Amino acid sequence: MPFRRKSDELIGAPAAAGATDEPVVTAPDPTDAPTATGPNGPSGPPAATDAPAAGPDASAEPDPASGPQRTRGYTPSKRELGRVTPKRPSSHLRRPGTVPPTRSGRKLTKEEKQELRQARRQQRREASEGMRRGDPRYLLPRDQGPERAIARDVVDSRRTVGTWFFAGALVVLLGSSATMPPQVRLVSTALWSVLAAAVVLDCVLLCRKVGRLVRERHPDSRQRMGGLYWYTVMRSLTFRRMRIPLPRLNYGDRV
Repeated sequence: MPFRRKSDELIGAPAAAGATDEPVVTAPDPTDAPTATGPNGPSGPPAATDAPAAGPDASAEPDPASGPQRTRGYTPSKRELGRVTPKRPSSHLRRPGTVPPTRSGRKLTKEEKQELRQARRQQRREASEGMRRGDPRYLLPRDQGPERAIARDVVDSRRTVGTWFFAGALVVLLGSSATMPPQVRLVSTALWSVLAAAVVLDCVLLCRKVGRLVRERHPDSRQRMGGLYWYTVMRSLTFRRMRIPLPRLNYGDRV
């Protein structure tokens, strides 16, 4: 009796019972599948070509109610976070705290603001006048100190060449123009050399006198002499009417 598999018997049973002429179809046995034959012989069963079934979430469509899909590096905006970007204040608006409130905490009225502005204007006028007079309460830090007062008096008590330096420089500039004759340009160059030498010599004499008076009257002074000399030179180059503080001495007065 030929050997028949159990699967063949189950599949072929209905055909035998019904006694029909229909051919019996048997299921193929996975062990009987042909193998791929290579140059060196059979290479074993073929590799599976069907991809594994995807999970239940792979075919699910994104829920529109959950919002747009965001990537991993997505940064939400301030609007999405519920924050508001502060705006820059306008230039024509008054900043808070510019008008000082009263002691009671109430805001100033229009008349009180006007009086406050007038008081401040009066204070600035008094400070300017005091600075011009040489009042120590209103002097700038560069003008404070007895050493600086001595330097101002030394410069103001004599005529300095530096006062006419800028006027002479203007004359030299006009005389050195290319439209001028060669003789005029030669004289302008010589005048410039003489003017520069005179200014340097005058400044040296002024600084020597200032240093001598400061050492005599204030031997314990800690004033830096370099800064004091520079202060003397700059005042000597300024026109007399434009000097601040105004000169206290006239020409020829004793310091």
